[in-house]
Amino acid sequence: MTGLREMLLQEQDRLEKILQKTTERLKDAPQGRLRLSTNKKWTQYYHCVPGGKQSGEYIAKTNEKLISGLAQKDYDKKILKLTERRLSQIRKITGDYDEKEIEKIFLKEHMTRQKLIEPVEPTWEQQLKDWISETYKGKEFQEGTPLILTERGERVRSKSEKILADFFCRKRIPYKYEHPLYLKHFGTVYPDFTFLSKRTRQEIYWEHDGRMDDPIYAQNAVRKIQAYEENDIYPGERLILTFETERTALDMQLIEKLVCRYLTE
Repeated sequence: MTGLREMLLQEQDRLEKILQKTTERLKDAPQGRLRLSTNKKWTQYYHCVPGGKQSGEYIAKTNEKLISGLAQKDYDKKILKLTERRLSQIRKITGDYDEKEIEKIFLKEHMTRQKLIEPVEPTWEQQLKDWISETYKGKEFQEGTPLILTERGERVRSKSEKILADFFCRKRIPYKYEHPLYLKHFGTVYPDFTFLSKRTRQEIYWEHDGRMDDPIYAQNAVRKIQAYEENDIYPGERLILTFETERTALDMQLIEKLVCRYLTE
C-alpha cells in the first residue's frame, strides 16, 4: 500500500509523544491505586496500597486531589501498556517494510528476463510513461490573449505560469498544463499544473492565483479552493497553492521548497 510506511511512522511519532507524556505523569503519581464502591445513591473511594488493607483505606470526597490523582494514574498505566504494545508492533513492521519491494523484484531481474515477464503491478516508469502519453484537451485561449510560450514551446496564460513551467522543465518534473479535472458540485476546472507523485502514485494539482488583489478574482479563487476541498483534495496534501498580487511577486525560494516537499521523492 503506497504511503503505508509514512502513515505508520506518523502514528509511531504520535504514540511516542503519548508514551513520553504518560511516563512523565506517572513519575509524580501517588502510591497505590483507587477502588470505587458504588450503588444507585452514592460512590465511595478507597486508597489501596501495597501491604495495606485489601479493601483499602476510605478517602473522603473532599480529598479531590488524591482521588483524581489515583484515577489518573490508573488511566495512564492502561495508556502506557497499550502504547508500548502498539509501538512494538509498528517498529516490527517498519523495520523491514519497503513499499517498493514488489517493484524491486521485477527491476532486479535481468533485462532479458524483464522482457519475458508481466509485472503484477506496473513499474513507476511504465505508470509515468502511460500518464504522460495520455492525450487531453486543455482550456481554449480567447482571441486577443497575449502569446506567452514556455521553453518547450507550450502556450501558457501568464508570465508567472511560464516561470513555473520552465522551472519544472529544468528540474525534469513531468507535468500537464491545464489538464481538465471534474469536481463534483462545481464542474470542470483546469488546474494550472498537474503532476503524478512518485511517492503516492496520485495526481497532485498546482493552482497559481496571480491577481489576488482583484476582489472578484479572489472570490472565484476561494470558491474553487473550497470545491477542491469538497472533493477531498486538500491544500498541503494533493493541492499546492501559490499567490501573487501587484505588490507580492512570485517567490522562487518558496516554489523550490514546495517542489522539494511535494514533487520529489
